[in-house]
Amino acid sequence: MSMLQRVQNVLAGLLMIAGSVVMILSPDDGCAVIAWSLSILMILAGIRSFFYYFTMARHMVGGEMLLYTGAIVFDFGMLTNAVSDSPKLFVIFYLLLIHAFSGLVDILRGLEAKRLEAPSWRLATIRGIINLLTIVFCVIFVRSTQVLVGIYCLGLIYSACTRIYSAFRKTAMVYIPR
Repeated sequence: MSMLQRVQNVLAGLLMIAGSVVMILSPDDGCAVIAWSLSILMILAGIRSFFYYFTMARHMVGGEMLLYTGAIVFDFGMLTNAVSDSPKLFVIFYLLLIHAFSGLVDILRGLEAKRLEAPSWRLATIRGIINLLTIVFCVIFVRSTQVLVGIYCLGLIYSACTRIYSAFRKTAMVYIPR
């Protein structure tokens, strides 16, 4: 990880913590803020994936997968933006589906990293399990919007802390002797 990527991860983590504190202080508007921020982030991630595909990945083996991923993420972002004015329960269930997908992907990445004997498999697996536990708690407290926003914000704070931790973690460097 380069120094710029480390700084970006720390800043993103701090912004996530600040956003979750704001949502905890104002839980009545929390669902709308969550839906709006997720839609913007997914749209930007889809655009970034498109840009990367058209500049570099189309020449790579398996680069088409980035194009498909970008299209799916972009479409989910547009759908989230479209349903953000719908009833709160619909938005909450939609957010839970996003967390379920994210948690499963994190667990599968962790298991793949374990199979490849990478040292970071525990962090990815724990992050996925916490995403799935967040879903379970949200389903239990589905009637209380304030509790849901609080649970979501705690999950967001945890995700921000792991992002900051991974920015300060030492990465392996490969040195090739001359």
